[in-house]
Amino acid sequence: MNDPQHITQLKDDLVAAIQRKDVAAFVETFADKTVMYQLNPPLRFRTGDNAPGAGGIEAWFATFEGAISLTYQELEITVGDEVAFCHCLEHLRGARTDGTKTDIWYRETLGLRKLDGIWKITHQHQSFPTYMDGSQKAATDLQP
Repeated sequence: MNDPQHITQLKDDLVAAIQRKDVAAFVETFADKTVMYQLNPPLRFRTGDNAPGAGGIEAWFATFEGAISLTYQELEITVGDEVAFCHCLEHLRGARTDGTKTDIWYRETLGLRKLDGIWKITHQHQSFPTYMDGSQKAATDLQP
């Protein structure tokens, strides 16, 4: 497998871990030191600082009834010798334990490093566009 194929496989492994609610497999895709800008507050997570860790991931998985549906499209990968990044659009759907349903599209960019010959995620950035009409609301209703 070449580097872009390895990175695609890593992305697929991350998605599959979320779909299965597999905390260990989710954590395995990330490097020990990672910075994350996720959809949920706060503005930034850092491993070893304020990142929720396996317990936080498990708690998030538990907010879904049954399986989580996560798909992505338009994955683009740029690879160097030891650093890479990729970006895509993601579609997250599922029934929540509070009776609500999640059905959102958002953007994700991953920064990766080759550590001991293995690609790992070192930076995760997820975001919604913001309506520029003065409402300051996230555009969670957009679809590709």
